[in-house]
Amino acid sequence: MSARLSGRDDKAVTPDDSNVGDVAAGPGSSVTRGVWARVMKGAVEDAVRAYEAMGAGQRERVLEEALVVPAGTRTRLVEVLRQARDFAGAARLLESDGDDGGAAPLYEQAGAPLLAAEAWLRVGEQARAAAAFERAGSLEQALSLYQALGARESLAHLLGRMHRPMEAAQVFRVLGNAHAELEMLRAVPADDSQRPEAVLRMCELLDAEGATWRALVLLADGIKHASGAGLLLLQAEQARLLQQLGLASAPEGSVAAEKAQPVVDGYGYLKAIPIFDGLSLEDMRDLYRLARPVLVPAGTTVLEKGAKGMGLVVLLEGMVSVSTGPGPDARQLNMLGPGAFLGEISLILDGPVSAHVRAHTVVRALRVTRTDFQYFLETHEAAALRIYRLFTQSLAERVRALSG
Repeated sequence: MSARLSGRDDKAVTPDDSNVGDVAAGPGSSVTRGVWARVMKGAVEDAVRAYEAMGAGQRERVLEEALVVPAGTRTRLVEVLRQARDFAGAARLLESDGDDGGAAPLYEQAGAPLLAAEAWLRVGEQARAAAAFERAGSLEQALSLYQALGARESLAHLLGRMHRPMEAAQVFRVLGNAHAELEMLRAVPADDSQRPEAVLRMCELLDAEGATWRALVLLADGIKHASGAGLLLLQAEQARLLQQLGLASAPEGSVAAEKAQPVVDGYGYLKAIPIFDGLSLEDMRDLYRLARPVLVPAGTTVLEKGAKGMGLVVLLEGMVSVSTGPGPDARQLNMLGPGAFLGEISLILDGPVSAHVRAHTVVRALRVTRTDFQYFLETHEAAALRIYRLFTQSLAERVRALSG
């Protein structure tokens, strides 16, 4: 018997042993026989209570003894462990019987993603194994699996988390996700040898968005830190954009900055949403990178009352009307503009939309889908804890307001 079981727990008396005198002794030592008697009798609820009342050392002994009992008895014990919420113990027993497919989700419930990943891998569930390795912080193993699977979006986000922004940007470029690509390019350090290449690509993206003045401001900053061939490339791009605007040189100081201001990227609006309060800079940037820009024509339904929630929508430009429904008799509740956000509850609670939202004008917005947000929560545990805490507080405040 292992040394970890040789302490005070070995001498303890199993709770309620007096109630099982009519049951065969069964397997186990004097400190575990009460649980085994109940298991063999099929008294699952009683066995659960007896198991829950045990000390850690006694529970470990039950798991060790389970390896030598008949398969049917072990199966009943697995159900006892599930109901007692000892998910890791149940997973260990299933794993010992070769049932890795049953063990993996239980390891996840137990908060043991690395063990879950290894179990998923043994049953050929590579996508689930990769996600579990990522949650466990085994990023290189997750990266290898994402590459083997061709899961490019997951690969790109992971490269970003691994501080490999140029590689991530290249994958986002292939995916056609200009928003995420731009975010990754911004993360390339000023002293990185690839920074001029990153600046050039950012300028190309900004120019395509009609934000040529922002591209010129970016170039001016890049030129300050560049040298050699990189400097020449940035100067050539600056000259091209100036010529495109019909200018011989860039206006000085505040003029260029003032012209660059009108484009709103939405990061500040996203950061201001209450349930994201307290997230670290790195977590916020990761969440922002998951957002997708959307353009909604005037008169288009943004959120349909009664339909399944589509996730969070953050308004950047334009106005939307919020009403009680889509029909002509519907009552208008509100008009919302830039900085307003909709659907944040659907990020966490999978329920129907409670109001009808229509684009009053052309609307430019950011959207975070429920699927992408769940991925964010699974891979950012500290952020998830803060978000759930703030979300719960927000719901409690709404309930109090309604009750009042």
